Amino acid sequence: MRVLVIGSGAREHALLLALARDPGVSALMCAPGNAGIGKIAEQHPVDIASGEAVAALAKKLDADLVVVGPEVPLVLGVADAVRAAGIACFGPSADAARIEGSKAFAKDVMATAGVKTAHSEIVDSPAKLDEALDRFGPNWVVKDDGLAAGKGVVVTTDRDAARDHAAELLENGHPVLLESFLDGPEVSLFCVVDGETVVPLLPAQDHKRVGDGDTGPNTGGMGAYTPLPWLPEQTVTQIVDDVVKPVAAELVARGSAFSGLLYAGLAIGKDGPAVVEFNCRFGDPETQAVLALLKSPLGELLNAAATGTLDQVAPLEWQDGSAVTVVVAAEHYPATPRTGDVITGADGEGVLHAGTKLVDDQVVSAGGRVLSVVGVGADLDEARADAYSKISAIKLPGSHFRKDIGLAAVEGRIAIP
Repeated sequence: MRVLVIGSGAREHALLLALARDPGVSALMCAPGNAGIGKIAEQHPVDIASGEAVAALAKKLDADLVVVGPEVPLVLGVADAVRAAGIACFGPSADAARIEGSKAFAKDVMATAGVKTAHSEIVDSPAKLDEALDRFGPNWVVKDDGLAAGKGVVVTTDRDAARDHAAELLENGHPVLLESFLDGPEVSLFCVVDGETVVPLLPAQDHKRVGDGDTGPNTGGMGAYTPLPWLPEQTVTQIVDDVVKPVAAELVARGSAFSGLLYAGLAIGKDGPAVVEFNCRFGDPETQAVLALLKSPLGELLNAAATGTLDQVAPLEWQDGSAVTVVVAAEHYPATPRTGDVITGADGEGVLHAGTKLVDDQVVSAGGRVLSVVGVGADLDEARADAYSKISAIKLPGSHFRKDIGLAAVEGRIAIP
């Protein structure tokens, strides 16, 4: 099987590394890729937002399967174009990708499917903002209704800060979603979905804020770990049965059947799981940790979903132990990052590239989240030690990373209310 992965981040690097372990995969290709991906896959330039360009490239490369990594091309219908060209594609249609592309659509699907989520309200005019804000609090959750790469969310007890973020979104022509605050620790559960067939992967937890102790602004994600020692196994079953399967069934009922990776972000409160958001693709940085522990052949799994045979796949097998991802970010991230700095020590095992490129045979920074460093171990403590040991060998001027990824779980400080 010749596999083409679309994207250029550490998520795509992780997908390619896992695909490389599948004996059924004969060729790995990536478009556009990055400096690290170039060592394990052929790389090709492409406009990832153009379905026509991606489909043409897939045909030219004789790809048997296309795996679309990022959300933007999925929302724009790239998977539809690939399938229309007669090539199997792992990734939902534009219609189904609205589960991430429009939070209002996602809320409507959940309401019809009877899935528990935060109370919410869409505000599309500055004139309605203050009155709407008064209906929420003392914790305000303010979201961009569209795609925002994980950074369009402000959670605050400061009404003025909530108002400022909402006003800025509205000024830029973006509708605002106000939500009630959900209590309890957050969980990311990835599920491979083919219509109403749902295959869950290991649950993970992301660390969104830029600073240790969950301080500072939200980012695209500064690290993650899996599995979750504080999460009962039956809760994963409950999430699949009460959240993911009803949403998948509702999308089928609407004629928008989902085929690809359905990512449920949840808060596990005293009344059980409640949905924070749905995404239509593998999440970054959780993917890097989750796939590090996957023993089953990934190409076979993704191809089964893409070809409508997911119900025939054997139960997934996982390596014992834990995995941790720590993101090394450029100076100033999540604001405008400094780029163009030479990176050294980033070619070891478990160092996945995101915002990198080759310039004069040197690896330089080319984005905000530059590297994802993955550690594995017999338990979470060992996996953390492995990740941070690898980071100590990396040199990138001005870079920063969180030193507490997974630490609260190791110390037993995470509990379901």
